[in-house]
Amino acid sequence: MKKETKLIVGVLAGAALGATIALALSSDSSNDLKGKLSDFFADLLDASKDKLAGLADRASDVADKVKDKISEVKA
Repeated sequence: MKKETKLIVGVLAGAALGATIALALSSDSSNDLKGKLSDFFADLLDASKDKLAGLADRASDVADKVKDKISEVKA
């Protein structure tokens, strides 16, 4: 794993853990807590998908550049 990827995973995991603890310690009823947790993790999942899609696009661009460089070297 790259340093950048580890950082993103760490931030997302920390945010999820912090939000879970904060919601668990709040005085909301259990149904409200379940709804809030569900919404939070759905949002977190969407954000993660967006970030991973961006990383995949960048990886694809880098792979294309490497292929072009290899073609130049072979030529």
